[in-house]
Amino acid sequence: MRTSLIYRNATVYELLIRALYGRHYTARYRAIEALVPDGASVVDLCCGPATLYTRYLRDKSVDYTGLDRNDKFVAQLTEAGGRGMVWNLNSDTPLPEADYLVMQASLYHFLPEPAPVLDRMLKAARKQVIIAEPVRNIASSDNRVLAAIGQRFTNAGDGAQAHRFTEETLDELFRGYESRVVRQSLIAGGREKLYVLDA
Repeated sequence: MRTSLIYRNATVYELLIRALYGRHYTARYRAIEALVPDGASVVDLCCGPATLYTRYLRDKSVDYTGLDRNDKFVAQLTEAGGRGMVWNLNSDTPLPEADYLVMQASLYHFLPEPAPVLDRMLKAARKQVIIAEPVRNIASSDNRVLAAIGQRFTNAGDGAQAHRFTEETLDELFRGYESRVVRQSLIAGGREKLYVLDA
């Protein structure tokens, strides 16, 4: 299945993310960077062009593996010195183990049933799972034109994603994991909600 333009070109992807987050662009990455200690092993699911690694984690000497279904993003990550693997997270293949498993702004791709992906992340994490998910989205806008644009341009290869999390629906999902949740907070000017779970 053909992907949306945003997922075909790393530059377009980064420009759109910068436009969406504006002055909060770096804050969304810094929030995750602060949770990952120097030298840790990290598996980043749906890593995209691996901005988290190239701009925020590489200098911390992490053992980084980025998983994405986009072979161009994976090749670019490998060229930048990280380890990239083409990976379809809709399969039941066990995830690579690491100290920290991270997913940023991608859990909505697994709606309406995101729990199996979370469960596999928890099984593979030696220390923690870090999720940062948008809770304010143009795809959920009351403006039908904006919503259509947001939905149309988020096809990572498995179809357009019509649904997004709100803060309430994300909190509802994580109530099922409350014994593992050690931190939750809004980040990036309230656009994303961060959850940290102990493995």
